[in-house]
Amino acid sequence: MKHTIEEINLKSGARGLLIDVPGSSVMNVRVIFRAGNKFVKKPEIYEVAHLMEHMAFGRNAEFKDEQTYEAEFTKNGAYHNAWTSDYYIVYESECADFEWDRILHLQELAIAKPRFNEDELAAEKGNVRSELTGYQNDYARLIWPKLQQELGEKVLTYAERLKTINNIELKDIRDHYRRTHTAQNMQFVITGNLRGRRRKIIQMLEGWELKEGERFDLPINAYVSTDPVVIRRKDASNVSFGFSFIIQRALEPKEQYAMDCLNHILNGTMSSKIFGEARRRGLAYGIGSNAESDCWSSTWDFDGEVNAENAAELFDLIAVELARVINGDIQEVDIEAARNYALGRQLMLAQTADQISMYYLRNYITNGTYEPISDAPKMIAGIDKSTIVQLAREFMQSGIAGLATVGNMNKSFVDELWTRVLGAI
Repeated sequence: MKHTIEEINLKSGARGLLIDVPGSSVMNVRVIFRAGNKFVKKPEIYEVAHLMEHMAFGRNAEFKDEQTYEAEFTKNGAYHNAWTSDYYIVYESECADFEWDRILHLQELAIAKPRFNEDELAAEKGNVRSELTGYQNDYARLIWPKLQQELGEKVLTYAERLKTINNIELKDIRDHYRRTHTAQNMQFVITGNLRGRRRKIIQMLEGWELKEGERFDLPINAYVSTDPVVIRRKDASNVSFGFSFIIQRALEPKEQYAMDCLNHILNGTMSSKIFGEARRRGLAYGIGSNAESDCWSSTWDFDGEVNAENAAELFDLIAVELARVINGDIQEVDIEAARNYALGRQLMLAQTADQISMYYLRNYITNGTYEPISDAPKMIAGIDKSTIVQLAREFMQSGIAGLATVGNMNKSFVDELWTRVLGAI
């Protein structure tokens, strides 16, 4: 979808992107605060950010409770949600074009005029407790917090997070809101048919009653390498695993595309070097890899599941393919195929207001920059073997890496699997 993009700096100190998509039938709004788990005052109340996000759609300046607010918000089919990560709380909505201003006002009530109260805190404690308990039965989710912790990040596992819920009082919710939900700490991405509406959108956003506050910096993680971690689950019938290589710098946009290309070659399709070959041999149903970056660091993550009897062969396969990459043994035909795939996916990416919003959101909330989608084909065409090999070497030889597993196996078994991967370096 054709679109134009403009960055807006409000008088209040908030800033964001207005993305005009002529003829769009929907309006998509995302409002972001650096208010996630890593901005909580102390670990004893770690879940306060998550709880506050749950409570945001409750009582506010105009509605007495979540049920009446929800009924009003969704009466014409509009959608809203919010989520909390290590760094961010993100509020999102999407509605039919004809009611964009009504929905933006309702977003304002939840974000700028909440009325937190004891009854809703008690209810959401129960809901968050249920949510986190459920996550403990999802082995793939158990891996990453534990691995992050072992690599030096200040995060808690789900079991540890559950123990903090009872410590949280209403004053903690209100304090976290006051510190983090300020104009300077707010970003937004609004996507839709903005013709003739730009001035009203800005006026509405300028009217949000938020204190000036401060813009929080993203914390710098002091990463360290770690020995393999085993999360024992006697009822696990296979081995769930995740491992990471970390470099302590951000990836440039062209480098992100190069890593995406490499991950496609290794794990993107049934013809890929690791995932495709693992499926051909009957070793594992699923395995994937992904590279992500923030202001100060970048991670190259692998994850999957494998039956214990196939684990050694699968990890040998991973090691062989990673060794080929850092030795420069990549075929130009594979790189070209990955370029073509990336270009096709890129052209498919911008078909909805939501997809366009998410494309720009990733870099904008991290470092305040954005690359026009129209620049992507040129960067994809510029992906080359030298860049891919150099990046793979930088990640794998950084000295910061770790593996975590969930399953019913001994530590020595996991140590041996990790030794096979490290042997590729």
